[in-house]
Amino acid sequence: MSLVEIFLIGLGLSMDCFAVSLSFSTYGKLEWKDVLKMSLFFGIFQGLMPVVGWLIGTSFQSLIQAVDHWLAFGILAFIGFRMIFQFFRIEEKRKSTDIRKTSVLLTLSVATSIDALVTGVSFGIIQVNILKASLIFTVVTFLVSLVGSRLGAKSTFIPAKWAELLGGIVLIGIGTKILLDHLGII
Repeated sequence: MSLVEIFLIGLGLSMDCFAVSLSFSTYGKLEWKDVLKMSLFFGIFQGLMPVVGWLIGTSFQSLIQAVDHWLAFGILAFIGFRMIFQFFRIEEKRKSTDIRKTSVLLTLSVATSIDALVTGVSFGIIQVNILKASLIFTVVTFLVSLVGSRLGAKSTFIPAKWAELLGGIVLIGIGTKILLDHLGII
C-alpha cells in the first residue's frame, strides 16, 4: 500500500475527529491549550488503535491469506458505509458536554478511533507497514482536528457532518482499489 493510500485512509478516518472538533468549537470558545489537548488526544488514539488492530490481524493472517483482499475491502467498505449512514441520520439535539474534561476527551478519543482499530486489523491481514501508517494517522488526525477546531471557532455554521460523508466515500474507494488491485483488474 502506498503512502498516498495510507494518507487518504488516515484522512478518511480522521473525519470523525474533524466533525467533533468543528462542532465543539462552534458551541463555545476553546482556548489554544484546550484545542491542542483535544487534537493531541485524537491524534494519539487514532495512531495507536491501528497498532492494536494490526496485532490482531497479523495473528491470524496466515489463516485467511486467500481472502485477505476481500476482508480488507469489506472492513473499509463497512466503515465507509457506516459513516455515510451517519451523514443521513437525523441528528438529535447536542447535549451539553465539556470537551475540556479529560474524561470526556478520553471517551471521545476512543469512540472516534474504533474505526482505526478495525482498519488496523485489515492492515495486519494485508501486511501494511504499521509504524508508517500509525505515524501518518497520528499526524493527519492531529492536524485535521486543529483545522476543525479553528474553522469551528471562526464560523457559526459549517456542516460538520459533510466531513463524515466525504470520509466514508474515501474509505470505500480505497477498499475497492485494494480489491481490484488484488484481482488484477487495475
